[in-house]
Amino acid sequence: MWSSPPGADDGRVTEIITGLDLSLLEILALLGAIALVMARWLPPAARSRATITAGAVLVASAIALTATGIRWQMLPVLAGAVLAAPFAFSPLLRRRTGRPVRRARWWLALPGSMACAGLIAAGAVAACAFPVPVFPAPTGSFAVGTRVLQWTDPLRPETFTADPLDRRTVVVQLWYPAQDSPIDTPRAPYLGRTGDEARTVSEALARATGLPGFLLDDVTRARTHSVFGAPVAREGRFPIVLFSPGSSGVRTQNTAWAEELASHGYVVAALDHPYDSAAVVLADGRTITTETVSSGDRGKDEELAAGWTAVRAADLSFVLSRLADLDRADPLTGRLDTGRVAAAGHSLGGAAALQAVRQDRRFTAVIDLDGYPHGPVSPALDRPALAFTQAITPDTDPRYLPRLSEVLERGTATSYRLTIPGAAHLTFTDGPLYLPPVPSIAGSLGRTESPRVVTAATLAFLDAVLRETSADLPSVLDAYGDLSVHHPDTTR
Repeated sequence: MWSSPPGADDGRVTEIITGLDLSLLEILALLGAIALVMARWLPPAARSRATITAGAVLVASAIALTATGIRWQMLPVLAGAVLAAPFAFSPLLRRRTGRPVRRARWWLALPGSMACAGLIAAGAVAACAFPVPVFPAPTGSFAVGTRVLQWTDPLRPETFTADPLDRRTVVVQLWYPAQDSPIDTPRAPYLGRTGDEARTVSEALARATGLPGFLLDDVTRARTHSVFGAPVAREGRFPIVLFSPGSSGVRTQNTAWAEELASHGYVVAALDHPYDSAAVVLADGRTITTETVSSGDRGKDEELAAGWTAVRAADLSFVLSRLADLDRADPLTGRLDTGRVAAAGHSLGGAAALQAVRQDRRFTAVIDLDGYPHGPVSPALDRPALAFTQAITPDTDPRYLPRLSEVLERGTATSYRLTIPGAAHLTFTDGPLYLPPVPSIAGSLGRTESPRVVTAATLAFLDAVLRETSADLPSVLDAYGDLSVHHPDTTR
């Protein structure tokens, strides 16, 4: 199967073979390197021809990769080939010059061959562990457009700075149902509007997670299925989903989820929260990095998290107000249904969504993607809620489920808690598309199944509460995991 979303900054597209996470050129380089190492162990009649063929394939693919950009994962592959080359070609050169051919004894050559093979294998494993993300094609009937907006709230001071004149600013990315674009129209890059912004965000995400920056280099090569500035779909008013990312997360961290919702007729507005998101690139070129750092004290951290959650909840309400303004004077005029709005978020963003819905009557429903409910649990939640949780293990914070259950059980509207078997915390983001397939990091559902399960369950809930479809929601949700239904307490 061939897929073509990933591409370099200049718009060139790299063909990726699904499952191998390697381009055709990379596969040729890998095969050439392997053949060069193995040629030493072939029968004498085949040795010369195999060495020359392997060398030609390797050199040609390496030159082509140099022109298109060599990924760091290929460096061990090329290093293994370079180390093997003198031993592979030396007998051929000696034979052509009439000099006696000397070959090392097998027990001396074997360790060297194994070392070269180990380097080549390490590169192949690294390519599979840290691939260029390939985003699943949206399954809805709409194409997807995207745009980025920046808004400043004149009524709220920026609490993260000491300047009393500084006002709270947020950056918002919209994904919306769009008209079809020509097939050769460039697709939006992942993590930013430009290659430079994507690299800035990628480096910030690596720092936030304690990873070496180069491990996420390939994420900046990815292309999504959205088109920047595509004309909005001609007909319909579309329900709105506001999204808040996790702590040190970024607005694009759930792009696959947002594109799927938009293709089914929703407008998704995802926020960057300055001083909380890993990196926020403002319109004037400034980059604001996160300042929300844990203190190491559980009580103090809970107090800090409650404060950060309150700021995020206020950001969500502010963005909803600005979206209402867009519906009166913008290309989206007449397309935004501000009477059907869900707040959603991942991790700390899920806590912010729960708080925003309890405080702002304009929200119709809430989706919490594995977020611990920081802050007060009152007033009671009186709008439908869907809370996703990862698989519960002995390592799960013992306070998590009791706290989440308390919020849901106090509610006066039906709410749902859906535990996804095999899910980890980052399963509810784009992480499984480009992080190593380690169950504790990205879950065990796999790169294809992770986004499918989360988006399908999300759509079932949104269709039921925002579009009032007649589907039996508990039965539908139960197909995706372990479902708990919290019915409203009518005695309150």
